[in-house]
Amino acid sequence: MLKILLPIDGSERSSKAVRKTVEMTSWYKEIPEVHLLNVQFPLDGNVSLFINQSDIKQYHQEEGMKCLQNACELLEQAKITYHCHITLGDPADMIERFATAQQCDLIVISARGHGVIKNLLLGSVVNKVMQLSSIPVLLVK
Repeated sequence: MLKILLPIDGSERSSKAVRKTVEMTSWYKEIPEVHLLNVQFPLDGNVSLFINQSDIKQYHQEEGMKCLQNACELLEQAKITYHCHITLGDPADMIERFATAQQCDLIVISARGHGVIKNLLLGSVVNKVMQLSSIPVLLVK
């Protein structure tokens, strides 16, 4: 069975990638296994000195689920089964690690839309994923 990873940041661009994935499922005889991944940034500083670890974990889970909510609704409307995952770290690194660990066949990711100059100056999660990944990456504009 084909495994597709959809990195989701909660933006309209990531919803566009979900819609493209829904459209693509009709191309296959068997509906692919879809994994939604939201990568949360770890809290900076000495937050853990003042806030309980379980509260921090709960915070990341809640924020991650907020980001995944629209993607879940789109997949449910299309009657596509999916799995939600939330992790912490550098987005590009975590996307690549997750895709490798889950043995995904394809990463469907949305373009940021900054333009060439800004991507060169600022860097991009998408560019880094494309450089790191040995798994095919479908870029949705």
